[in-house]
Amino acid sequence: MLYLLKLHPEITIKSRSVRQQMTRCLTANIRNTLRRLDQGVRVKDQWDAIRVRLPEGLADETTAAIEDGLTRIPGIQQILATEEVRFDSLEQAAEHIVPLWSPAIAGRSFRVQAKRRGEHDFTSADIERYLGGKLLEASPTARVNLKHAEVVVPVELNDRRLQVIRARWKGLGGYPLGVQGQALSLISGGFDSPVATWKMIRRGVKTHFLFFNLGGPAHEAGVREVSHHVWERYGVSHKVKFVSVPFEGVVAEILRSIPDGLMGVVLKRMMMRVAGRMAERLRIPALVTGDAIAQVSSQTLSNLAVIDDASTLPILRPVLTDDKQDIIDRARMIGTARFAESMPEYCGVISRRPHNKAPLGDVHAAEAEFDERVLEDAIQATEVMRIDQVLEREAPLPEVMTVDSPEALGHLDAPCVIDIRRADEQEAAPLELQRIPLIHIPFYELQDQAADLPADKQYLLYCDQGVMSRMQALHLADRGLRHFGVYRHSPAL
Repeated sequence: MLYLLKLHPEITIKSRSVRQQMTRCLTANIRNTLRRLDQGVRVKDQWDAIRVRLPEGLADETTAAIEDGLTRIPGIQQILATEEVRFDSLEQAAEHIVPLWSPAIAGRSFRVQAKRRGEHDFTSADIERYLGGKLLEASPTARVNLKHAEVVVPVELNDRRLQVIRARWKGLGGYPLGVQGQALSLISGGFDSPVATWKMIRRGVKTHFLFFNLGGPAHEAGVREVSHHVWERYGVSHKVKFVSVPFEGVVAEILRSIPDGLMGVVLKRMMMRVAGRMAERLRIPALVTGDAIAQVSSQTLSNLAVIDDASTLPILRPVLTDDKQDIIDRARMIGTARFAESMPEYCGVISRRPHNKAPLGDVHAAEAEFDERVLEDAIQATEVMRIDQVLEREAPLPEVMTVDSPEALGHLDAPCVIDIRRADEQEAAPLELQRIPLIHIPFYELQDQAADLPADKQYLLYCDQGVMSRMQALHLADRGLRHFGVYRHSPAL
């Protein structure tokens, strides 16, 4: 089986040297991708296309996987499945092409598109007229439309060899991966950041993944999975890094030391500072985020400028002007929406009254109260691993007890409820319990205090939505503290 891969049009308009360099890079990327499926695949670059030939006797499943893989390699505009036969005459060409295409044009408009190279006693237009007539004879319900055809019948003739095109698929387009350098993408597992990462990959940027862990093992497990998915489907020709930064301590310090209205902006600035340090360590010259203008308070144009002030590297924002629904639609197309839909929304550092235009001077003054040692501790604890290994190290998440009714809570042996909400949230909506001990430990202090609590009790964590309490319980279970669960019911007992 032979495939002709057409280059993305933006590659074909480059200078001769740049086009050759991009074509060589794309050829190597295709080879690296497909030989993971079968070592016998042969890839050869030409000026106007790349030829991929599969070995004889390949299993149908492997062939299908190769065809699917070709549609996801950046730089390929179109994939043509072809059969190469000897050309002797137009009549003989019609014998190959008419049976193949006449069912596809029945009841539809069509045109023949011929490309010819070599010395012949006819033109490309002659080929199109002749084969068009033969197709009309074989399929009387079809009609010719040269400008707006529903079906285009492609024919390629190279000297005495005829390329009979059996099928065609649309490729990903864009530039070959790696020709535009590297970037480090901040990925959270929501809708926006995976789409932003995919856009960078499609434009030829070798994109690594940087994750700020705000919610313990459950949070990281989901982000590892979506990061691996994006890489495996669209960037598997290159090895990249997955960087995990434990940021819960930073969150706790922000909640202790930063005024309410500035928390979200300061969190993003702290992320940019750490991201810049990690990028410089890995010799990566740019950062990528999923920010979109005005989507949340920290993403107003004014606040984005304040965030950029904290970075020594350029920050690229591929979805900056995209509507949210467009981002969600794109996430569904690339297969990341299912991860975002199941990812718990972490809301630990959302200001109750955020500034839409945080004054830079106020931000600098607030950060002067931030304990820099916390940031250094996060950097020192950062883990860097290969993206192809992130799922190998995954362990099943521990089970945590969840109680969602007053009756069940009352039947537990020595239960104690811990309200992990912030003080202002507790005051606004007090949790009232009868006959059940209730203590207050804000979530950002819980990890430090949990080990000192008596181990002969069953502690149930409470927050408004149950998301933060589950994350904290999983994090504690991961540390071996298995006597913490979740309480998700608020009426008084």
